Amino acid sequence: MILEIKVPSPGESINDVEISNWLVSDGDYVEKDQEICEIDSDKATLTVSAEDNGEIKILKESALTIPVGDIICTIDTSVKGTKKKSADDPKDLDTKTNSSDNINPAASPAAKKIMREKNIDIPQGTGKGGRITKQDVLQSKPAMGMVEGERSQHRKRLSTLRRKLANRLVAVKNETAMLTTFNEVNMSVINAIRTKYKEPFYNKHGAKLGYMSFFTKSIARALQMFPDVNSMIDGEDIISFDYIDISIAVSSPRGLVVPVLRNAQTMNFDHVEQEVQRLANKARDGSISLDDMVGGTFTITNGGVFGSMLSTPIINPPQSAILGMHNIIDRPVVIEGEITIRPIMYIALSYDHRIIDGKESVSFLVAVKEALENPIEHLLGGKDGITKHLGL
Repeated sequence: MILEIKVPSPGESINDVEISNWLVSDGDYVEKDQEICEIDSDKATLTVSAEDNGEIKILKESALTIPVGDIICTIDTSVKGTKKKSADDPKDLDTKTNSSDNINPAASPAAKKIMREKNIDIPQGTGKGGRITKQDVLQSKPAMGMVEGERSQHRKRLSTLRRKLANRLVAVKNETAMLTTFNEVNMSVINAIRTKYKEPFYNKHGAKLGYMSFFTKSIARALQMFPDVNSMIDGEDIISFDYIDISIAVSSPRGLVVPVLRNAQTMNFDHVEQEVQRLANKARDGSISLDDMVGGTFTITNGGVFGSMLSTPIINPPQSAILGMHNIIDRPVVIEGEITIRPIMYIALSYDHRIIDGKESVSFLVAVKEALENPIEHLLGGKDGITKHLGL
């Protein structure tokens, strides 16, 4: 029986995808649920798996743009338990031996292929449960026997996701009146709260009491005070929202993704931290879905985790504003006429001046600063409300 494998739909409104990489070769014997190729769309990268055991015949080459529903390969299910012997798969040749026969079984098929070709192994990857991804191997290549003085170049096609992101970011710069305003936040009180409650919080909720919950709650409060920041332009109209869906920029092996915290205005601290952890894990292990990322009325991006001191984040269209968090550094500040040292974070709000006035943007950022510097009063319901709001 010849089984036809078609391009799956990555999500609503997506009509075309691109085969970014075949994980098997033409004529290989594949097993049911084995990952056979990766496809890119302008929203996400997904893998296609074999629907049954058999010999695969590849009909569409990589780097081709293909309509959703097209046949990309067939599987001959009448072929039982044979596997193509080739130099690309030396461990299947009885006449060859290779140290890569013992490649970590947690590696993806694409990662295994590269490791065999380069005769290397990687003990652990960044995927779920330490799974080694193709990106892990590619990122380790500069250390793979590169002799001193060797000068080499590598070229690969940008993924559909990366090309789409590039086009959107350039469009934002060209089509919006984007400005950025800055402020600084004394993180002393938040640090003290996290130090005191981080252990009971983790024991109860299974998630760390991080900075993201404080920022999410302070931003939700400020957006309710300044609703234009939670609005967007559609043609000649302004769309305002009664809800607050906050997009959280997360770095993943396939690039930057922005999963959404829905109805952030109703979330408690424990709910925010659990949801951020769940979405970040999905992004890093490649299981993030389109439904996790669509929508969003405001975005938070945290360059501080990578050591960024200050930046001007680019708006995530069609939203009207984005808040950038940065690293926390002990800095000299003046408090009540005295120079003292405090943990300071710079924050930056980029906004579309077509819809948000300068006064409103500055006032919004001041409201965020106010809540972060006095979270007990503005976010936690006073001293008697701390444990309740932290879910303890």
